[in-house]
Amino acid sequence: MGKVYVFDHPLIQHKLTHIRKKETGTKEFRELVDEIATLMAFEATRDLPLDEIEIETPVSKTKSKVLSGKKLGIVPILRAGIGMVDGIVKLIPAAKVGHIGLYRDPETLKPVEYYVKLPSDITERDIFVVDPMLATGGSAIEAINSLKKRGAKRIKFLCLIAAPEGLKALEEAHPDVDIYIAALDDKLDENGYIVPGLGDAGDRLFGTK
Repeated sequence: MGKVYVFDHPLIQHKLTHIRKKETGTKEFRELVDEIATLMAFEATRDLPLDEIEIETPVSKTKSKVLSGKKLGIVPILRAGIGMVDGIVKLIPAAKVGHIGLYRDPETLKPVEYYVKLPSDITERDIFVVDPMLATGGSAIEAINSLKKRGAKRIKFLCLIAAPEGLKALEEAHPDVDIYIAALDDKLDENGYIVPGLGDAGDRLFGTK
């Protein structure tokens, strides 16, 4: 069964406050999302397996730990998920990056896949799906469906802010996926925005309306 982790780290909470403020501009918003993604990745990689090797320090030989060579992949949900990628790649520079593009069908309101580009060895990788917001959960569920359909087996989902409705939907649809959240907010409003949230993450990252 997947687990849900809600981060209470003071640095994450401090930076979240600043990205929530409506007066925070694009440049600062982008930098803060990048920094929070790095801090979240630090926690989300806590269970990566290690091997022991022998090395030589300037003083003596010793045994020391290295990552076991497990392959990692980062898959942002377009477009806002792109804002979290660099922050994670700073910590895991060998990770490969895929992309999943979804749009909402205006009639059914359900997410529709329009673009998928993934590493060829997706079945062998631990995958981090990233998107700043988990609102209704529709996009996250569809993105993970898309990955599983292509053979991905070990998937984690990272987001900055989640609504209870989206979290519940994602847990029910994919009970095997660990979910990492910087903040669990109050609810969704009638337009599907997270309250108090931070508005449209894509528009605030890229300066669009």
